[in-house]
Amino acid sequence: MPTIQQLVRKGRTPKVVKTKAPALKANPQQRGVCTRVYTTTPRKPNSALRKVARVKLSNGQEVTAYIPGEGHNLQEHSMVLVRGGRVKDLPGVRYKIVRGALDTQAVKNRKQARSRYGAKMEKK
Repeated sequence: MPTIQQLVRKGRTPKVVKTKAPALKANPQQRGVCTRVYTTTPRKPNSALRKVARVKLSNGQEVTAYIPGEGHNLQEHSMVLVRGGRVKDLPGVRYKIVRGALDTQAVKNRKQARSRYGAKMEKK
């Protein structure tokens, strides 16, 4: 336990919190350009072909971002909006692409959780 004199001299230093999405540079989202769109396999015990894209952000950094939802229209040179949020079974994927923003189309025929996938209300 420090003495009062030690606290006067040095004080207490707050804990440094490490960010989970460092490439966003403390912003909620970043714009980027797809450099490669491909599929990858998840870690054990899961099995699938997960859709991911390599994205060059407007701040110069290149990250791997997950494309959520069923089906997508992304290809090389597509402009995308990237947000934070990791994919638990894909190592190294710490970002997600925002559906329905910039060149990314919304998910078709989405009934529930529409706002997450940029889907508009279906007309009756």
